[in-house]
Amino acid sequence: MRPGAKPRTRAAEPVVRGARLAVDVGSVRVGLAASDPDGLVATPVATLARDTDPVDAGDLPGDLADIVAEVAERDAAVVYVGLPRHLSGDEGAAAQAARAYAGALAQAVAPVGVRLVDERMSTITAHQALHASGRSGRRHRAVVDQAAAVVILQTALDAERSSGRRPGERVVPARQVDAPGERAGGPQDVAQAGRTEGTTE
Repeated sequence: MRPGAKPRTRAAEPVVRGARLAVDVGSVRVGLAASDPDGLVATPVATLARDTDPVDAGDLPGDLADIVAEVAERDAAVVYVGLPRHLSGDEGAAAQAARAYAGALAQAVAPVGVRLVDERMSTITAHQALHASGRSGRRHRAVVDQAAAVVILQTALDAERSSGRRPGERVVPARQVDAPGERAGGPQDVAQAGRTEGTTE
């Protein structure tokens, strides 16, 4: 880029019809939610146990494989992954783990897009909603992850309707960001995957 030139901005990703999925990434469990093709309502789908066992090259951990199957079954147009920033907006270990997970997921579901969206208050909101529904606190753990995914997805759907475009940062699949001559990242490289581009909206 020549001195003084302004960087080119990427065109906003328009909203197209199709189911949306949302993923709430935890260290032990992963919550999954989905919408109808018109993106009107977010509903819970499942709570998946994180599969941390080593996998062979080319294989997917069980939780990622389950999400890939949901994407295919629902013919999803986009997957939103919650990015758990601190209230200050800074990112810690949990956010880095979510970015890594999103990178591996983007590689597994390509060309379906994966986008990271802010989820600072999703778990708190999910607990409050479960409490308000009359579910006892000790029963929250089994469903709070998918309830948090519902919050993430509903927030994204609301942002789509208000802006006419996809919110969040687009995640670049790991195979697209490897330098020439380097081994392409795979699901076993989830700790290193997950570069993003664009701006959080």
